Amino acid sequence: MSTETTEDDVRKAIAEEGIDFLFAQFVDMHGKPSAKLIPADHFDDLLTDGAGFAGFAAGDIGQTPDSPDMIAMPDVSTFTRLPWIPNVARFACNITVEGEEWPFCPRTILQRQLASAAEQGYEFRIGAELEYFLLRRAEDGTLELADPLDDLDQPCYDMRALTRNLPFVTEVANNITALGWDNYATDHEDANGQFEQNWQYADAMTTCDRAIFYRYMVESMAQERGLIATFMPKPFGHLTGNGCHFHMSLWKGDENVFERDPADDPRGLGLSEDGYGFVGGLKDHATAYIAITAPTVNSYKRLVVGEPTSGSTWAPAYVTYGYNNRSMMLRIPDVGRIEDRTVDGSCNPYLAATAILAAGLDGMERGLDPGDPTGENMFTTSEAEREKMGIETLPANLLDATRELKGDEVLRKAFGSHDGRDYVDYFIERKQNEWTMAHEQITQWEIDRYLQLF
Repeated sequence: MSTETTEDDVRKAIAEEGIDFLFAQFVDMHGKPSAKLIPADHFDDLLTDGAGFAGFAAGDIGQTPDSPDMIAMPDVSTFTRLPWIPNVARFACNITVEGEEWPFCPRTILQRQLASAAEQGYEFRIGAELEYFLLRRAEDGTLELADPLDDLDQPCYDMRALTRNLPFVTEVANNITALGWDNYATDHEDANGQFEQNWQYADAMTTCDRAIFYRYMVESMAQERGLIATFMPKPFGHLTGNGCHFHMSLWKGDENVFERDPADDPRGLGLSEDGYGFVGGLKDHATAYIAITAPTVNSYKRLVVGEPTSGSTWAPAYVTYGYNNRSMMLRIPDVGRIEDRTVDGSCNPYLAATAILAAGLDGMERGLDPGDPTGENMFTTSEAEREKMGIETLPANLLDATRELKGDEVLRKAFGSHDGRDYVDYFIERKQNEWTMAHEQITQWEIDRYLQLF
């Protein structure tokens, strides 16, 4: 459905397309989709009353056991028929509590940030590249690739591996197109068992709604086949991880305000002064917002310099930008477009888009100069070379990233507060708790290294 979808359009679709049930779906801080299944003949009740939830039971969304019910109110423009279960459809919902919008609802947080941009005349558009592994559990419970023949040292774009997995990936691709998103490519990615399927960019809210649904769809379709599809940033130490690169532009009506003829750009990248200001803002806030774009302990095992056996990490470790160079944090692959490569498959896309937009707009407002673009292969530069170039290193772990986030007042303002509590502080509290739980685990590596060393 489109942004012009009306309630009557949905009623007509329910009647004509044989829709029996409706998912009222929302996400928590971690992007986990939660829902109630509502009979389609109660659509009008859903519009009026929403779907009620005990929020504390649903995950990290700012509620406690004594909180009043959360109510999920559907956005009718997100009416999405499940292509593989055609009698079921889904709405993305915003959370309200006691009749008021819930400030800790991730979709509401992005909505507020987009409204702030709209007051300045801007529309933020994003394309998201979500990578995933297709796996199965072996009889002993360990994970293995769903395709045992996918064992090349350099499997990226391997036609034979892609062909062996056509029954799954083409059904996903057909479903994307049936949804009206326009799948334009499917490829075998850099790691064994890793795939990426692309669809057209859209306004930021639409893309984030679709990213949530896409992960759910791919995971569900894999599970129906006894497989596991995972968007986890780094499920295997020796293989390239899963990114969710954001390709971004800012528009005023039909004008891409980032775009400029490369011949008129002294740096030659095809970015306007506003585009460079946006890049400057991303660079200025990168060490803080990465806590949101790479939000798990596991994320930072992807953001390293080095070469897994399947190839490059393809993930940034330094605060840089440059032309069509995948060792950059920010790549300018085409005129008027900025790619942020910090974003990974575990992100909550609503929160990631909020952070990036707030950081970029701040750079534009302050007229930040990002400096000259970097042309080097950042994976091979030495510490001395980076120091000479004035290149900052991204946080090496989630704990350091949350500490950077704590002091970022621009992001703090963008994410808002409730009852005197900033969302940023709530996010940091939950993520530092996640870090502590991980840090308290004793790994096999520690046993092997330290048990009899001393």
